[in-house]
Amino acid sequence: MGDLSFAMAWAETGMRWLHVVTAIAWIGSSFYFIALDLSLRPEAGAPKGVSGAAWQVHGGGFYHMQKYGLAPQNMPPDLTWFKWESYATWLSGMGLLGLVYYWGADLFLLDPRVADMPVWAGIALSAGSLLLGWFAYDRACKATLGRDALLIGIVWGMILVMGWFYTQVFSARAAMLHLGAFTATIMSANVFALIIPNQKIVVADLIAGRSPDPRLGAAAKQRSLHNNYLTLPVIVLMVSNHYPLFFDAHWNWLMAALLFPMGALIRHWFNSHHARRGNPWWTWPAAAAVGAAIIWLSALGPVSHDPEGDDAAALHGAPEAAALAAGFADVNDIVAMRCTMCHAETPLHPHFAAPPRGLVFDTPEQVARAAERIYLSAGRTGAMPPANISFMEPAERARIRAWFEGIGKTAS
Repeated sequence: MGDLSFAMAWAETGMRWLHVVTAIAWIGSSFYFIALDLSLRPEAGAPKGVSGAAWQVHGGGFYHMQKYGLAPQNMPPDLTWFKWESYATWLSGMGLLGLVYYWGADLFLLDPRVADMPVWAGIALSAGSLLLGWFAYDRACKATLGRDALLIGIVWGMILVMGWFYTQVFSARAAMLHLGAFTATIMSANVFALIIPNQKIVVADLIAGRSPDPRLGAAAKQRSLHNNYLTLPVIVLMVSNHYPLFFDAHWNWLMAALLFPMGALIRHWFNSHHARRGNPWWTWPAAAAVGAAIIWLSALGPVSHDPEGDDAAALHGAPEAAALAAGFADVNDIVAMRCTMCHAETPLHPHFAAPPRGLVFDTPEQVARAAERIYLSAGRTGAMPPANISFMEPAERARIRAWFEGIGKTAS
């Protein structure tokens, strides 16, 4: 069992690296093209069909950028498509979701104190909600064409409802992560299902000598702008699992929904600046006020559970095997002595206001549920405790390894 956990940990690490790198590439190109589009200005002597141009300097070179209002009269021989950054980001994100939240559903996706359901049901809810989110958003966009204020209200309402829904079926950590995946799926589907297909129709019309429909470009630009405004809150949600004060707050779903107007206010300043429509400095104090509201909601306390919920959180499957494996009592004592100064409902270490990563080891049940994390962080490696602050001995790490590697024998 130890070798499998080691291999899965590296698979998760590799997928996480891939996801971060592709996300950087996608976000970079998205931000750049929105900024470029907003900075374009009419240019004297420009070729027919050019609606705007801009001069830019970077890396010691000068660039002359021109945008055609519809399309050039003749198709250029080399045309670069910006789509793989989006596809690779979503695919790697789904791979990471599978490795962390589906493979480790008992620990990360599901919390019996929230909703006691089988793993397959949790995975089905997860995947189904992402697909349904895209279809609902796409229909809302088409039904409210030209009514941007109504569309913004509908989309934010969807986010609010889905944030609340996820907190009713998943663990607090998974709920916030899923709201990020919900939004990121909409963003990537915008590229896959509308932006790129519309661009392909325009290219095909040009090759065939037909005049492209200008509505295709307008629709693609609308979805691209949506992606631009959704990016900042999605980034926060995708890393929220590292911050218990955010994901484990009682009002976490409302805090997550407030990220979206805060992100939109910040993007509005940059977009107005790039478009040379002035610098609306009011957006920064407004965004700070929303951020302060998020912090205030966090201070109202952690996620509350029914006191009887601990009975529903009885061990089953792999956690039960961890509790029954030889050496568990010793490991539980080691964890209590070396780890609970930080990993407790109320940490004693002054650096932490909440348990790191939301992991609490106050009870044997909680230790058993985190068996693999304890093994990888304190048994297989010396990553925990950080700087070995609680002086965990090599012999204690060896006992953790022996216990975890014996779990498979207990389960069989």
